[in-house]
Amino acid sequence: MIRRLTLLALSLSLAGPAVAQTAQFDDFRYQGRSLEQVKPGPGEYLNPIVAGYYPDPSVTRVGNDYYLVNSSFAHYPGLPIFHSTDLVNWTQIGNAIDRPGQLDFSGRAISEAVFAPDISYHDGTFYIVNTCVQCRGNFVITAKNPAGPWSDPIWLPFEGIDPSIYWEGNRAYIVNNRAPDETPRYDGHRAIWVQEYDWRAGKMVGESTQLINGGVDLSKKPVWIEGPHIFKKDGWYYLTAAEGGTSVNHSQVVFRSKALRGPFVPFAGNPILTQRDLDPNRPHPISAAGHAELVQTQNGDWWATFLATRPYAEDFYNIGRETFLLPVTWKDGWPMILEPGKPVPWTHAKPDLPASPAPKLPTSGDFGYVDSFDGDRLAMPWIGIRTPKTPFYRVANGRLSIDSGAPLGDRSGVPAFVGRRQQHVVADVATTLTFTPTRDGARAGLAAIQNDYAYLFFGLTRIDGQPRIALYVREGKNTRDEAAPERLVASAPLTAKGPVTLSIHAKGGMMTFDYQTGGKPMTLTSDVDVRFLSTARAGGFVGTVIGPYAYTPR
Repeated sequence: MIRRLTLLALSLSLAGPAVAQTAQFDDFRYQGRSLEQVKPGPGEYLNPIVAGYYPDPSVTRVGNDYYLVNSSFAHYPGLPIFHSTDLVNWTQIGNAIDRPGQLDFSGRAISEAVFAPDISYHDGTFYIVNTCVQCRGNFVITAKNPAGPWSDPIWLPFEGIDPSIYWEGNRAYIVNNRAPDETPRYDGHRAIWVQEYDWRAGKMVGESTQLINGGVDLSKKPVWIEGPHIFKKDGWYYLTAAEGGTSVNHSQVVFRSKALRGPFVPFAGNPILTQRDLDPNRPHPISAAGHAELVQTQNGDWWATFLATRPYAEDFYNIGRETFLLPVTWKDGWPMILEPGKPVPWTHAKPDLPASPAPKLPTSGDFGYVDSFDGDRLAMPWIGIRTPKTPFYRVANGRLSIDSGAPLGDRSGVPAFVGRRQQHVVADVATTLTFTPTRDGARAGLAAIQNDYAYLFFGLTRIDGQPRIALYVREGKNTRDEAAPERLVASAPLTAKGPVTLSIHAKGGMMTFDYQTGGKPMTLTSDVDVRFLSTARAGGFVGTVIGPYAYTPR
C-alpha cells in the first residue's frame, strides 16, 4: 500500500493543468548497436553488462539476489536500482530518489549532485550511503524493499565523497574519501577515512581514523583515491579503492590489514584493474576502468562490477561511463580483477549462478525499444534535469504532453525535458510530435544534452514569424560557460501542417537529422560533428541523454 501511495503521489506531482503551447509527443523510438559488433558465445556474457551512462556501480548480494545502484548526478529521478540473479541480466526495479522532497538539485550543474552511491543490506533493511555534491553533502537513505520507497535522507556530518558502509555483526562503519590530515601536498591529494555509524540512531559516533594517505605510494603523488569499499576475508580486512581519476588513468587498487583501523598495507601487484598502460590506438578499446566493487556469490566465487568507457576515437565517448563485470581471482591472499597489460575482455564465461530471465528492456548488446507512452507515468529509465518544482508533463491517452519550462542553459531552473540515455555509439532516435509555435523562439522537439552548456536541439520552432524545422547547438563546458552561445546550424521552412516525425542518427561523433511532414521524408543536415557531447570536450561525468523538450519564451 505504501508503494502504491508513493507512486500515486509521484504521478500527481508530475501532473498539472494543460496550458498554451503544449507539445504532444506520440512515441519515442530507439535502436542502437555497437561499433565493435562482438557477439558472446554459448555460456558467455557481453560487456558492458549495463550499457550507456550508468557509472560508479555498487553491487550487493542478499541471499540469491543481487542489487546494483549507479550514480545519476543532477538527473531526476536518480540512483537507478537494478536486480539480477546471475550478475549478467539486469532489470531496473526503481529509482531511489523519486520524490522531489528527498533532495534539492536547484542550481546544480548536471555533473554535480549525487555521486558514487553504495548499496548494502542489514537486518531486513537496505541502505544507500551517498554524497550530494554542493547540496548538503553526505547522507544515508533506507528501504525495506530495494524497489522503494526509499526514505528521506539522514545527513552525515563529515566532509568528502564516495561513502560506503562496512557491516561487522551489528556494527556499521562508514569509509569515504576526505581531505588528508595534513596540508594537501598537490592537486588531487586525498585520503580514505573510517568512522563508526550508529545505524539505529542514524548518527556518526566515535573517532575518525585516516586509513590511506594519498594512495598506494604517496611519494609518487597518486591522485583522487576514492570510491572505497571494505570487506573481510580469511581474517584480513581488505580495502579497495579507485585511484588516478575517472579518466584514462583510472585504476583499482587494494590494501589489507589485520585490524579495521589499520595499518593497511598496499598490494605489491597494484593496480588490480586498469587500462592506462595499453596502447590507446588499439582497435575498439575499452578504457578508464576502475571504481570497482567486489561481491562474493552464494557459491563462494568472487566477481567485480566496475566502470569503464568505450571510446569511438581517441578519448571521445558520448555515451558516458558504463557498468562492466569480471571475475576476481585470488593468489597469496590478494585479489586480482585483471592482470597488468591485459585488455578488458568483451566476452567472458558467465558466473555459475541461476539464470535471470532476459529483461524486457535489455541493458547489454544491440537492442531497441518503442515507448508508446501507455499508462499514466513514464517508465523508470526516463530522467530529467534537476528536481522539478512545478509539474511540466503528463502521460495520458498514449501521449506525452509537455508544457514550457526553463530554457536550456538556465541552471537556475528546470527545463521541460525528459530523456533516455544514449546507450550505443550507433543509435537511431525518433519521435512524432504535434506543436504550433506561436511566437519567435518557441520550440519543441528532441534535445540531446550532455550538460547545461553542451547540447543540441532539433525540432519545430518559429524564426522571424515563420514556422521552421531547425537544428541549434551549444558547444560549452560542464562549468558555467557563457562564452559558448547557442548557434543555429540549419533550418528549413515548415510547409505542411500536422504531426512531424523527427529522426536523429548517431554514429560515433557524427549525427544526421531527418524529418518527415506531410508524408515527405527530408534531411535537414547530415554529418554534424557532435564531439562536443563527449566528456573530452564537455567535461563532467555524465553521458548524453536524448528526449522530448519544449520551451516557449514568456
